[in-house]
Amino acid sequence: MRKNIYLDTSALAKWYLNEADSEEVEKYIQEHGPVTISDLTVVEMRSLLARRRREKSIDLNLEMQVFATFQEDMRKNFLLCQRLPDGIALGAVNLISVLSEIPLRTLDALHLAVAREIQAEILATADRVMATGAQALGFSVVRFD
Repeated sequence: MRKNIYLDTSALAKWYLNEADSEEVEKYIQEHGPVTISDLTVVEMRSLLARRRREKSIDLNLEMQVFATFQEDMRKNFLLCQRLPDGIALGAVNLISVLSEIPLRTLDALHLAVAREIQAEILATADRVMATGAQALGFSVVRFD
């Protein structure tokens, strides 16, 4: 039976952009996919690409091509996109309180709350803080950092 794997944006970006550990992310997704993302990931991925264009690390054509490929991967169910559950903001607020010693940022807490709500067993990330929070919540963590 396939395990429910939640892939956060920091890891997902490595699948689409040539970065450190990109090959490892690609191999992981190919071996363990499909993986789960959320509507939050879609917004964050769009923002990441726009920021990279503004910073001049990618051009407009690549930005549009990568986002179109990302959308196609969702349509083909390589990426299983979950809607944001009701009450997810409150769940994130609670996680920030429960994990008060971990410097969770807003998006970290929201991703963790989504992963918890959809009962993910594994959280894959390239974010050290996210990984620490996920481990504290009992997730198996796959790190790409």
